[in-house]
Amino acid sequence: MADLQDELHTTTEVGEFDDLPEPLPEPVPAEPYVPVAVPGSTRLEQARAILGAHPVADGYNGLPWALRHLPWYDLELGESAVDTDVPRLREGHVGSLLWSLHLPEGLDGDRAVGATLDQLDLVNTVVRNHPEGLRLACTAGQMADVRNCGRVSVLLGPAGAAALGDSLGILRALRALGLRFLTLTGVSWASEPGLTRFGEEVLREMNRLGVIADLSGASADTVRRVLAASKASVVWTRSAARALRPHPANLPDDLLAELGEAKGLCMVPLTAEQTGPTVRDVADHLDHVRKVAGAECVGLSGTFDVGTAHPQELGDASCYPQLIAELLRRGWPEADIALLTWGNFQRVLRGADFTARAAQMRREPSTAKIADLDG
Repeated sequence: MADLQDELHTTTEVGEFDDLPEPLPEPVPAEPYVPVAVPGSTRLEQARAILGAHPVADGYNGLPWALRHLPWYDLELGESAVDTDVPRLREGHVGSLLWSLHLPEGLDGDRAVGATLDQLDLVNTVVRNHPEGLRLACTAGQMADVRNCGRVSVLLGPAGAAALGDSLGILRALRALGLRFLTLTGVSWASEPGLTRFGEEVLREMNRLGVIADLSGASADTVRRVLAASKASVVWTRSAARALRPHPANLPDDLLAELGEAKGLCMVPLTAEQTGPTVRDVADHLDHVRKVAGAECVGLSGTFDVGTAHPQELGDASCYPQLIAELLRRGWPEADIALLTWGNFQRVLRGADFTARAAQMRREPSTAKIADLDG
């Protein structure tokens, strides 16, 4: 992550990143870790105790698209047709989750923009119709408030880059509607060769707005350019360790090390395809990412309701205590588990908001057009 510095009496030109002379102070963590496990209890009981204080911030959930195919549902009562409902979220001690706004392949341009707006409308409707279980949140503070009210917070994103329709104005409109994460793949300005000049301008505007870059599936050139240029931490919402399983969305050790240096966040998915068929396989990936990138750079993504198979004992949103019990068996300190489940995600959100406030004091909304920069 590029260092934040103060810039005075300088106009930033399109194609240049802001360069500030004095570093701003780091935001103060809001929730210091306090040990909670009860001596003498079983590992599963210890796991539930830890999750009671430090619930899971789930980095990827496909429920909005899955609900489009159901004629009727009640998530507060329970819904067997999907992997995610309020009773299972509570049983799994999930405190917050990202609801993906990704679209089926083949949608681009105006169709992608319109379909993303439809998804946002659906999410708002679902949350509004389940007020005893779900609440929308946009910031780390709102996440904590919703948790303290006994609800599960829903954050919007990631959306696909195609949802912007190559327009920074649409990016600002989506942010005003609550979007927090954008996946930088699948468009001309963020592709295999990396970011174009317009792609770099999109990244600058994302930093100014507090929209966090999701790099799952991004090319190595895009990843390295974003890591070098972004003034806020970035995330991988669905990536595990390629050294253990050679899936194209998983990260090689060199990128995991760079991620660690930049204080990014790799959210390991609970999918058999990416991590393996058992809970032990998932724990192996968490061990590896923690070893290579650091305990402050690993998180969890249930990846439920996206049509993929899940490891044994991790079939739906209620199963997180099984995974945490396995990590306790391996000797993970409670403090590292608290970072894994809640703390690291909170850090990334708070950092993005801190960066955005600083950027908005220096920089007006960008009026750049893709035709002007990449034409």
